[in-house]
Amino acid sequence: MAWLLVVVAGVLETGFAVCLKLSHGFTRLWPTVAFCAFALGSFGLLTMSLKKLDVGPAYAVWTGIGAAGTAIYGMVFLGDLVSTLKIVSITFVIVGVVGLQLSGSAH
Repeated sequence: MAWLLVVVAGVLETGFAVCLKLSHGFTRLWPTVAFCAFALGSFGLLTMSLKKLDVGPAYAVWTGIGAAGTAIYGMVFLGDLVSTLKIVSITFVIVGVVGLQLSGSAH
């Protein structure tokens, strides 16, 4: 269950990163409100998961999901540059996240 919280928190991290861009420096109301909601949810779920998980693997998985998700969202929906190197690098991040999740221990 703790790992599920980390995964959902990572997806919410993607949401807050995208909303941060869309807020244009917190000058647009609804993306700013969404950023706050996603950030609060993401940090809250990560905090709950850390009661059961080691901080290193949990944090790495959380940031990996957020980084990969944000990069993919940017390429698909925001017109960010798509390149072979970027896709290969995102794949490595995902493989690393899976490896860390599998190596993580619950208390």
